[in-house]
Parts: sequence; structure tokens; C-alpha cells
Amino acid sequence: MLEKIGIGDAAIVAVLGYAVVFFGLILLMAVVVAIGKAFVSMEKNTPVDVPAAPAAAKNVPEAPGAAGELKLHDVEPKTAAMLMAIVADKMGKPLNELRFNSIKEVK
Repeated sequence: MLEKIGIGDAAIVAVLGYAVVFFGLILLMAVVVAIGKAFVSMEKNTPVDVPAAPAAAKNVPEAPGAAGELKLHDVEPKTAAMLMAIVADKMGKPLNELRFNSIKEVK
């Protein structure tokens, strides 16, 4: 069927072939972007566990009143530390006498 075709027909077949390949690549790119956004949105909803202590401080006993782990929800650790310091200052209590279970950003 395509044994004796002219140069114009061959150009049309080539252009259609390229179009099919690029369309497939665009669809693949859209799927990869959609899956990436889905994983990012799932990651934002997952609470972040703050590590208990660095490796060098493992031999040091915890401060009196230290209470477990802190869960952060959509809050950077630096921001959480500033908030805890502000609360301790406003209450007039040392930070190690307060217990924070979790910190969540209100939107």
C-alpha cells in the first residue's frame, strides 16, 4: 500500500508519526505532573515528627519537665520554636515546665 508513494505523501506520514509521538509524550508528562502534585498534597497533610535529640546529646539527661515528642502540622520547626518561646514568656514560666503536644497552623 505504501510501496509507491510520492514525496508529499511521505512527508504527511512522517508529520503524522511525529504528531502521535509528541502527543504521547505530552500525555505522559501530564500524568507524571498529576501524580507529583498528588504526592505533594498527601505529604502536606502528614504531620511532621520532630526528632527527640541529636546524636551528640544522647548521653545528656533530659531537662526536668521535658515531655515527649511534638507533632507539627504545616508548621516549620523554627516557627514552632518561636511560638513556644513566646507562650513561655507570656505565661512567665520556663519552657521546660510547659508541655506542647502539637502545633497546627490555622488557615
